[in-house]
Amino acid sequence: MPRLFRKPVLRKLLFASLIATFQLLTPAAQALDLMQAYQQALASDPVYASARYALQAGTERSVQGRAGLLPAVAAQGTVDRAEVERTGASADSRSHSYALVLSQPLLRWANWEQYQQSKLSVAASEAEFAQAQQDLVVRVADAYFDVLAAQDTLASVQAQKIAITEQLASAQRNFDVGTATITDTHEAQARFDLTVAQELAAESELELRRAALEQVIGAPVGTLAQLRQGVVLQAPEPAQIADWVTSAQSQNYEVIGAQLSRAIAQREIRKNRAAHLPTVDLVASRSHSNRRGAIGYDPTSPVTPSGATDSTSIGIEWNIPLFAGFATTSRVREAVSLEGQARADLATVRRNAAQGARQAYLGVHSGLAQVRALEAAELSSRSALESNQLGYEVGVRINIDVLNAQQQLYETRRDLAQARYNTLLSSLQLKAAAGILSED
Repeated sequence: MPRLFRKPVLRKLLFASLIATFQLLTPAAQALDLMQAYQQALASDPVYASARYALQAGTERSVQGRAGLLPAVAAQGTVDRAEVERTGASADSRSHSYALVLSQPLLRWANWEQYQQSKLSVAASEAEFAQAQQDLVVRVADAYFDVLAAQDTLASVQAQKIAITEQLASAQRNFDVGTATITDTHEAQARFDLTVAQELAAESELELRRAALEQVIGAPVGTLAQLRQGVVLQAPEPAQIADWVTSAQSQNYEVIGAQLSRAIAQREIRKNRAAHLPTVDLVASRSHSNRRGAIGYDPTSPVTPSGATDSTSIGIEWNIPLFAGFATTSRVREAVSLEGQARADLATVRRNAAQGARQAYLGVHSGLAQVRALEAAELSSRSALESNQLGYEVGVRINIDVLNAQQQLYETRRDLAQARYNTLLSSLQLKAAAGILSED
């Protein structure tokens, strides 16, 4: 099987696929944008580094599998000393020998199956690495948008705090001149105190989100590029959910990995069955031996006199397995069961990929609908606040009406920003689930 994935191509495709999302971010001086965060994560994320080393290790399996089909050459040698003692006589001799042995498999079907299996293992490693790359994209984007959302929440609370402070001052002035009751002041003060508590919680959440992003990119997080105002989010293309599900069931990298795992299990069955078959090897050797003369040699001694011998041999060595204590048959049954397990795992992964694609697709559509609804709600909330402020000035609205309108506006803006981030993230998750996080 040819290698399915190439690291440079994958990286290029992932970069190109992210450009559409990254261009939605507003560049600022010294601000870290999403592409820069992803590049830092490529260099420092330990999860991605682990996957890269796993790929490097996996590529060696084809070399190891091919070794079973290639000749093996070995040098052998011995050095010994013989000493024989008899009544009235003794003999002592030393000898050494060496040989060069070559063995070339001619018929070893198990080795062939192992070689084919090793190529599948390399492809599986590449699929796992491709999945790790996509996971990194999603993890970086998720952590990045979490920081932006936390920043928006904090900014919203701080803006609300400023507005409440102004409203509190207005209520206090009106009370001082006798045009309002102390109730307005108390309500504004209570709302101010609540906003201070929310601000502290938002600051803590922002620090946690920054720490999560720093964990992924391996560097301190400063200012982040913000999402452009008025950005238009695009609906998934193709528009039919069935197309995304079909793509996920066939092109998702986890599905591809599970398919390769099943193919490896099938090869394992063939390899174990091949243990019943005969093997044939070509064996050639060149040897030299030398025995140095005996000391105190006696004709009746079993020690032979000095001499050197050279020999060369070449031939065919065959072996027919007859019985191995049922071990071979047992290994075949084990491999058949493991293949069934791999087949069931593939079905599970396919279903999970399809479900992931459905969830991401619905997340994009739901997010787009929420964005449109919240954009309309923002306009309505702004108009409602302006109306309540005007009504409060002319005496037809009370202070609590203005405070509620302010809170509704800022919460709507916060929810709108969060909906945009969620929609962008769901779009990346949808492409990853479908296995098409690429330039197209």
